[in-house]
Amino acid sequence: MRFIIGCDFHPGYQCIAMLDTETGELVKKRLVHEGEEVRKFYAGLPAPALVGIETSGHSQWFEKQLGELGHEAWIGDAAKIRAAEVREQKTDWRDALLILGLLQQGRFPRIWVPTPEERDARQLLLHRHKLVRMRTQVKNQLQALALNQGVRRKSKLWSVLGRAQLESLALLPWAARRREDLLKLLDDLGPRILELDRAVAQQAWARPAARRLMTHPGVGPVTALAFVLTTGPVSRFRRGKQVASYFGLIPRERSSGGKQRLGHISKQGNAFLRGLLVEAAQSAVRHEPELRRDYQRLAQRKCRALAKVAIARKLAVRLYWMLRTDSDYAQLLQGSHAGQPESSCGRS
Repeated sequence: MRFIIGCDFHPGYQCIAMLDTETGELVKKRLVHEGEEVRKFYAGLPAPALVGIETSGHSQWFEKQLGELGHEAWIGDAAKIRAAEVREQKTDWRDALLILGLLQQGRFPRIWVPTPEERDARQLLLHRHKLVRMRTQVKNQLQALALNQGVRRKSKLWSVLGRAQLESLALLPWAARRREDLLKLLDDLGPRILELDRAVAQQAWARPAARRLMTHPGVGPVTALAFVLTTGPVSRFRRGKQVASYFGLIPRERSSGGKQRLGHISKQGNAFLRGLLVEAAQSAVRHEPELRRDYQRLAQRKCRALAKVAIARKLAVRLYWMLRTDSDYAQLLQGSHAGQPESSCGRS
C-alpha cells in the first residue's frame, strides 16, 4: 500500500497524518465531515490505502465509504492506542501521528469488527432492550401513583382487576392526565415489544450457534443471539478466562509484592450482554442442578449479588465452550469438549 493514514476521528471532523511510503512525504490534514470533502479526498488516493482509526460509535458511515472507494479500514482498541503514548500531552495531531506510527511498526491493536448484517441484528436487540426499559419505567410510575392512593397490588396491578382498580382511582386533574398518558404508553409498548420478541426469536433460530446455546437451561433467544453477535468467531479466544475478561466478569486486581488484592468486577466489556448473562444466570440456577449448588454455596459464604455475578461468569464460559466445540447442552454434560468434564468447563 502506498499510503498509510492515521486518522483521529471525531463526529464532526477528522485529523489525519498520511505517509507516502514511496516518497516518505508526511502530510497532515483536517477534513470536515459535512459535505463531500471527505469523499473527494479519499477518492483522490490510489486504492488501496490503509486507514487506522480508534473505536467510535459514530464511524460506521466512514468505514462504509472507505470500503466503497477500495480502501482498507482498521479499527483499533482506543485504550491500547492511548496506552502506547507515555507523554501527557494529547492533541488531535498527536493522536493521528500515534496511530500512524503504530500502523508503520505493526503494533496497531486491531480488533474484530462485525459485519453490517451483524451490526443490524445488534440494533434489533438494543431497540428491544430500550423499549423494555421504557415499559419498566412506565410501570414504576403507575405503581407510584397507585401507592400514593393506598393501593398496593405489586404485579397484580397489571391484571384485569388491577387495571380496573387503577383506572377507577379518584385523582386530581393533572394526576389523572398523567395516569391516562402512561396507560396509553403502556398499551402501545406492549405490542411493539412482542413484535420485536418474535423478530429476535426468528433471528436466533436462523443461526445454528444461537440455537445450540438455547439448549442450555435459562438461555433464551435474546441472550443466545446477543452472545453470538458479541462474541463473534470463538477462535479469537483460547480459554474461557479470556471470555470472562472480555465481558468484564473478572475482578479488578492490584497485586504486588506477594500480596493479592482483588476488587469488584472490572466491567470492561459489553454492559448490555453482561446484564443479560446475569439475568440468564438467575434463571439457570432454578433449572440446572450444578449451577444451583454453586449459587447456594456462594450466597451463603458471600452474598447473593456476588453469587449472581459468579454464576454469570460460569454461564459465559459454558456458552463459549458450547460454541467452540459445536456442542449442545446434553453433549456438554457428557464432557464432549476435548474429553474435559463439565465441571472443568464451568470453571475454566
